[in-house]
Amino acid sequence: MNLSYRNCTSAAAFDQVLSLLRYIKLSIVKKSLKLNQKSHARVLILGLSQNPFLATKLMSAYSAFGNLIDSQLVFQMSKHKNVYLWNTLINGYVRNSEYTEAFEYFKEMCHGDLFPDDYTLATMAKVSGEMGNLVAGKLVHGRSVRVGFVFDIVVSNSLMSMYSKCLNFGDCRKVFDEMPLRNVGSWSVLLAGYVGCGKQSFDQELLELIKCMQIDGLKPDGFTVSSILPLCGVDSRKWPDYGGELHCYIVRNGLYSELGSDVHLGCCLIDMYLKSGRIVEGRRVFNQMNCRNVYTWTAIINGYTKNGASDEALNLFHEMQVKDGIEPNRVSLLSVLPACNSHACLRGGKQIHGFAIRKLLNHDVSLCNALIDMYSKCGSLDLARRVFEDESFCKDAISWTSMISGYGLHGRGKEALSLYDKMVLQGIRLDTITVVGILSACGRSGLIDEGLKIYDSVVNEHGIKPTVEICACVVDMLGRSGQLDRALDFIRGMTVQPGPSVWGALVAASVLHGNSKMQELAYRFLIELEPKNPSNFISLSNLYASSKQWDVVAEVRTKMKERGMRKEPGCSWISINSTTHCFYVADKVHPCSHLIYEMLENLIFVIKGANHSSDNEIQT
Repeated sequence: MNLSYRNCTSAAAFDQVLSLLRYIKLSIVKKSLKLNQKSHARVLILGLSQNPFLATKLMSAYSAFGNLIDSQLVFQMSKHKNVYLWNTLINGYVRNSEYTEAFEYFKEMCHGDLFPDDYTLATMAKVSGEMGNLVAGKLVHGRSVRVGFVFDIVVSNSLMSMYSKCLNFGDCRKVFDEMPLRNVGSWSVLLAGYVGCGKQSFDQELLELIKCMQIDGLKPDGFTVSSILPLCGVDSRKWPDYGGELHCYIVRNGLYSELGSDVHLGCCLIDMYLKSGRIVEGRRVFNQMNCRNVYTWTAIINGYTKNGASDEALNLFHEMQVKDGIEPNRVSLLSVLPACNSHACLRGGKQIHGFAIRKLLNHDVSLCNALIDMYSKCGSLDLARRVFEDESFCKDAISWTSMISGYGLHGRGKEALSLYDKMVLQGIRLDTITVVGILSACGRSGLIDEGLKIYDSVVNEHGIKPTVEICACVVDMLGRSGQLDRALDFIRGMTVQPGPSVWGALVAASVLHGNSKMQELAYRFLIELEPKNPSNFISLSNLYASSKQWDVVAEVRTKMKERGMRKEPGCSWISINSTTHCFYVADKVHPCSHLIYEMLENLIFVIKGANHSSDNEIQT
């Protein structure tokens, strides 16, 4: 009788545990903290608080809701703390990016009677990588060696990833070489580390690694390919088209379906194609994707913006919301804002700003900096200043520099100087971009003495080494004020090699003040530095033509023809009703071109008539 009673009791308790586990799981699925708290209360009432399965599940649920205090309380109430409870507690802090606390509990676990298992060590290796803490990562590596998990594939892969993220590719490769067994993940981590160590292009060494992987009998998977695709976004005329080959490999091996979705690889392919200016191929990948999320849309918008196709970038930003019903995130807004700069689309920029305010994204420093830059370039300095003076976001050096550059762009040199002085007084660290911004502002406003004093102070007091860009600003300042000989002396005394921007500044100043000899000298240096730039040859040819040196003009034109150079025609545009109309020299492509030329002829006739009338009045 007692035996059957105990069996019934055990069965009932087992059913209660299963029922509670289902309720806790349901609370996670439904994202209901209240349901989880009710389940926890039921656990306590039934006296099941020491059940390790329920304790583990409750801790996981609380950490999923970000309620780490309650997760910790469940842990502390458990009398027998096994490795799974420790792992659940530590992982909860990791999931909520509380890395320091996770490490504290890891150290406490190591000082106790329990040894960390492979899951614990892999998790802590990942945390070390996320923190960029190489010392902590080496401690985890040492612990892995001591407890005998260093040859575990998952732990080794995590250690390799940690070393890569801490920019220690040598130790990453050492762990890889010492592994007795490797899987596809091991090779993927190694290749990702190779990419992350500063490689700029797909080279022979990387190709050899991929061949060695296949010799080991392992095929690259979707994550392997996505880790090396960033190296393929280079000029295909200089490098073989490895990106195209990898794209073919993805399609041939069905890697889209392998990842369960084509979103991740699709984003990588779009970024790769658009980074190398291959807009058509990137757009084709985008159009063929079965599933598109905010990251996919952001990738294509960012690519169009960086390739100067601002109209299409703005259209895609609109389509993302209207066609697919996807809400832009912070990165989406940062990607599309430069498109508003290009065509002075102030209205579009204001709409993006309004959206950011509605979604409470206007406190993000990167977004505020982009808004300051956008408003300045769209001609609305007051709105730029309003964003800058908003106390709701913490300004960094880029915020100050963007506002200083905005003042300079509008010829407000004194305001730029005042803001620069405040920046220095607040102890904000100056960088090259800040110096270029303030020197440009001084040059545009004719504040030559002030600009030269700033140049001396940043070099001698702030320890900033003069760069080509900084020197070009000084040459521009001196040249605008007519001090061409002094500008040339400055160039000759530069500690860095003068680049095209330096000689270009001297050319502009020479044209401004009509000094043809200095202009010719500067052009000669420009042609030497940029032998494939047709604009320099055209400008030099026009200079000789103005002084009627036709033999030299013919010589310059012949050189251009021999080198196959042709200058791209200039383009101007105007935005009407959210549509941008572009015009080239002698352009007749526009559907209303006949009306435009007719109006232009009428204007020319009126102007000539007005000039003729004024001449007659002067004679009488």
